[in-house]
Amino acid sequence: MTILIKGVQLDGHTKDIYINNGIIEEISEHCTLNADRTINGKGKIALPSLINGHTHAAMTLLRGYADDMPLKEWLEGKIWPLENKMTAEDIYWGSKFACLEMIKNGITVFNDMYWFWEATAKAVCDMGIRGFLSAVFIDMFDLERSKKQIEHNIELFELSEKYKPHVTFTFGPHAIYTVCKESLQWMRDFSEKYDILIHMHLSEIEEETRFSQEKYGLSPTEFLDDTGILSNRFIGCHGCWLDENDCSILKQHDAKLVHMPVSNLKLSVGRLFPYRHIKNGHGIPFCFGTDGCASNNHLDLIETMKFASLLAKFSSGDPTMLSAKETFDIATKTAASMFFLPEWEIKTGNSPDIILIDTNRPELKPGFDIYSDIVYASNGYIVDTVICMGNILMEERHVPGEEGIIKEFIKTAHRLAEK
Repeated sequence: MTILIKGVQLDGHTKDIYINNGIIEEISEHCTLNADRTINGKGKIALPSLINGHTHAAMTLLRGYADDMPLKEWLEGKIWPLENKMTAEDIYWGSKFACLEMIKNGITVFNDMYWFWEATAKAVCDMGIRGFLSAVFIDMFDLERSKKQIEHNIELFELSEKYKPHVTFTFGPHAIYTVCKESLQWMRDFSEKYDILIHMHLSEIEEETRFSQEKYGLSPTEFLDDTGILSNRFIGCHGCWLDENDCSILKQHDAKLVHMPVSNLKLSVGRLFPYRHIKNGHGIPFCFGTDGCASNNHLDLIETMKFASLLAKFSSGDPTMLSAKETFDIATKTAASMFFLPEWEIKTGNSPDIILIDTNRPELKPGFDIYSDIVYASNGYIVDTVICMGNILMEERHVPGEEGIIKEFIKTAHRLAEK
């Protein structure tokens, strides 16, 4: 499919952008090539799409179901019992709706960890976006259960071929307090052999650090270092309780992190993401994630960017920390490099996903600095058009079939809550 975006603002200049099967073939002042679809870019700005570094997509089903509760009570009393009742059909509609919500917010790539892997994979393909999908790997230190989980993940890895290019299989060991060392070492070897990303909760809460010290005599990061699982394929999520030594270890192994400020604030995990250690002291690559809708309530990465930037400034006492432009680049270019995607810039020869921002929105006026306006003044509703892998997923804020998706999702969520 060929797409021509006419008269759009790109880097402060009015340009035409010609896309052929997802690859940008021409950027010029007046493109004369014929296209299957032409988009009027007047009053819009072209930007690379946003990447959601960590979420649990189908938890849209649990949005607003259990709020304002302590973390342990929230998980054990509300979330896990309802998750135990979920079916593959529930997960499909929860994930499909999550994809719709992310498209509406300019997100075309997300990194997910949840149950019923194939149901999410089908939803991703049906919605036309990109998903790095892992099943939840939990063995609770039971070697028989570990063996079954390993067999299941091998099956999913083989199955994932049929869902390419939209879906990429990843490993999703839940956390060091739910997965044994032997399982992690198996994932280490399989990951290295087949070049698979490992996506894991890391140092989210104080209890995790206490557990690791009591069981292994090591911090969670030191323990993972001991297993040999840390590499440039490792993505640790949250990281609120990391210390300087942990960050040094992560840097040595080229490991990466995902920061979830909204979820961490809402669940009151006790510490903030250690910006200075991660950014200034060690330069560990990190991107942003929304987390699931049960702990954030919103799949809006622009909102997340604002929280991240403001918390970095507040916690460091430095108003220059995580500037608007740097924050936007982390959510796009840095995130893309973390997931080994192609160069995420709108340039000839590149193949990033593209969003068009509606500059007529009042929060984008008077328009002195687009990055400042996006990060500090707006939310996902400024996104007008979304193009993913050369296909138009949303135009003029409408996604084909969205009404039916919303209707079926609401029915599914209420039916689940009543079980």
